[in-house]
Amino acid sequence: MADSPAQVFASHLMANFAAWGRPVWLAPGARSQALAIASAQLSDAGELDLFVRLDERSLGFTALGASVYGGPQVIITTSGTAVANLHPAVLEAHHSGLPLILLTADRPVELRGKGSNQTTNQIGIFNDAVHCIDVEAPTAGEPLAEKAKALVEEAVLEAWTGKVVQLNLQFREPLSANTPDAVEILQSLDLQVPEANETSVVVDPDVIDLRAPTVVVAGANSGSFEEEIVALGVPVLAEPTSGVRHLASSVLGYRFVLDQDSELTTNIKQVIVYGKPTLSRPVIALLKREDVQVIVRPSRMGHFGIGTNIKQVDSPLVGEGVDGSWLESWQGSAKELTPAASGSLDRRVIIETIWGAGRDLVLGASQLIREADFYAPGNRVRAWANRGLAGIDGTIATATGIALQTGSPVTALMGDLTFFHDASSLVIDELDGPVDLQIVVVNDKGGKIFSKLEVAQSVSSEIFTRVFATPQSGSIEGLAKAYGWEYRSVSSKSELDNALTVSGRVVIEIA
Repeated sequence: MADSPAQVFASHLMANFAAWGRPVWLAPGARSQALAIASAQLSDAGELDLFVRLDERSLGFTALGASVYGGPQVIITTSGTAVANLHPAVLEAHHSGLPLILLTADRPVELRGKGSNQTTNQIGIFNDAVHCIDVEAPTAGEPLAEKAKALVEEAVLEAWTGKVVQLNLQFREPLSANTPDAVEILQSLDLQVPEANETSVVVDPDVIDLRAPTVVVAGANSGSFEEEIVALGVPVLAEPTSGVRHLASSVLGYRFVLDQDSELTTNIKQVIVYGKPTLSRPVIALLKREDVQVIVRPSRMGHFGIGTNIKQVDSPLVGEGVDGSWLESWQGSAKELTPAASGSLDRRVIIETIWGAGRDLVLGASQLIREADFYAPGNRVRAWANRGLAGIDGTIATATGIALQTGSPVTALMGDLTFFHDASSLVIDELDGPVDLQIVVVNDKGGKIFSKLEVAQSVSSEIFTRVFATPQSGSIEGLAKAYGWEYRSVSSKSELDNALTVSGRVVIEIA
């Protein structure tokens, strides 16, 4: 077989990614074959974690899930629509501050714009959601080892800052060869991977006057600010994926206070925002009040600028003058206004039961996460939802990625439309090993969230059902079993409790 600069370069690239300890997520394709061969060599030698998926859309979201707790993930695709199918996951990663590295195989520059097969403009296909580097096709005379090492280092270090990096890799034929061996390249590398710098820079805090009635709004991914939030001692309005709902100062049931206790709500004069709050209109309305000062702490999820009187503070906050009775009033009101559970398998019972099981959680982005905002209890649970752009797509794949990366038991809670939207992600490669993933589907027979919006009063029930609720005729049980998952149907709390003890891959339908 003829020598292939494509294979040489790809082998050096993947050996360097293995040296950096980066997992690889791959969809099969012709133009990317050299990358696939090198990845398989390293995986067979136990030097690289490799996962294979057929569908690039699902692949992207699975890698995104793995990046939530596992750092930068490498994604390999062939050219053309394969790259475009990553777009939803790339946008979600960009807006969530999650690290991905895309290796998108491409035709060489001389074949672009000529109508060549499976060729489109992959430069800028993701616009400003990625840092794109268009890498010229390797040639035999180049120092390919040094080129690969520099590219991988740049990509990994930038991804660690919460960015998506695209290496658009041009390859000329021959697209692969049986040499070199990527494992031998890895063994010969003299690579000093920098250790995480644990030295923190001491920054003088900003002192904030808490004599003005103040609340904390903790949106998605606020957990890194836990100590700061605790020290403030003011009421914390914590979304389910904030990571701080368990705090003693958290106001469980705060949504009922915002909706029903106008005296407490009207008295708010200052709001401190952590993370990215996106779940409720009452919170957004509070931030937009002209008489409320909004202070925003920076988040990995990007700029948050909702508010009339708003300022960003980069330094840690230290409060003074806090009145403990203010927190007591909020928690007392929330306790009084939160309705009791009905005793049946209503939404409160579902949320409390699943949350109380203590497994890692993934919440679908539609109605159920909002109900968790009302009812999730205060025990510490690691919960995730794709709140960057808050789409329902890729929820099963995201949960799968988290389960594969962490090795921990994961429960994903979603509605029927979210389940059907991503049903193809139920396909899990047997070589991935065991996955402990429960998918709990609350079957509303359509999109319940739209019944809470203006449209429910704007159109007839027939139009509402057809173009908004969109109930599906598919069988959740049939899909689960077709893809090799265990299936349980539950209609009582005791049945749900029992189903939640099942390990492995199980779909639990609540009808």
